[in-house]
Amino acid sequence: MSETDICQRFLINDRGLRGQWTLLEASYQTVLAKHDYPLEIQGLLGELLAASILLSATLKFEGTLSIQARGEGTINLLSVECTHDHTVRAIARWQGDTRGQSFRELLGKAILAITITPSQGERYQGIVPLDGDTVAQCLEHYFQSSEQLKTQIQLFHGNNRAGGLLLQALPGTGGSLEGAEQVLHGQSYEEQQEARAEEWHRVAGLAATLSAEELLNLDCNTVLYRLFHEEKVQVFAPEMVRFHCTCSRQRTANALEQIGREELDSILAERGKVDVTCQFCNEHYVFDPVDVAMLFAAGNPQADSSIN
Repeated sequence: MSETDICQRFLINDRGLRGQWTLLEASYQTVLAKHDYPLEIQGLLGELLAASILLSATLKFEGTLSIQARGEGTINLLSVECTHDHTVRAIARWQGDTRGQSFRELLGKAILAITITPSQGERYQGIVPLDGDTVAQCLEHYFQSSEQLKTQIQLFHGNNRAGGLLLQALPGTGGSLEGAEQVLHGQSYEEQQEARAEEWHRVAGLAATLSAEELLNLDCNTVLYRLFHEEKVQVFAPEMVRFHCTCSRQRTANALEQIGREELDSILAERGKVDVTCQFCNEHYVFDPVDVAMLFAAGNPQADSSIN
């Protein structure tokens, strides 16, 4: 397996902490190849792609996790999606010159939405203001305010790669389970909470020493050994990450049906055809008058009723 375009989960067993590492190259470059993005946007998309992999690892579901930033600055939209089996896609929209602009200048007054769409069950969305100076800071704020989970996220991009590291206290522990029983036995609740907070800050401090050069050039085991060689770390098998767009001709046809026959006939009268281009992958779908008529023909089979 390649040392890039993979992700790996890990546990710091006696500290009640979990984590995720990821390094992207081909999947990241495929996203960038779909559009002519300025360098500043390339970097932000790389970090958001890595972040989507990190965050999806904290969930146990089949479906999609998306991270979307909508701003009033030069960038109008940043949107990335990651599925439970680690396929990713992304898109950005902007107007004007991005050169030399900071993260805050690029997005201006903005909000960050994290949406979880399981294959079965209800859709969930959390929204926070984009009030940090980096993508990582904004996501940490999301976990603190919406999930009440101690979380540290580091995101880097460069040399045609993007990657990230997530460290998080296991839900409901604030630290270890087994370790808490051993180390915190006999202490008051306040003393236990203080000890767990100190332990979190110690381990998070170790993780914070990670550099972009290390993350973007070393494998997961080497990174974790450099950071936590004095800890008991359990590393899980690597999993592949790849670019994949969920668009298809059938999904596009389903979406056109929702527009209605009258509107489509108006487009046909003006242009002679209906052109649809996927905003994520730039795949082009063309429907002529016969295709449109078939969409509304009696008994037309609906192979896929979902709308992209």
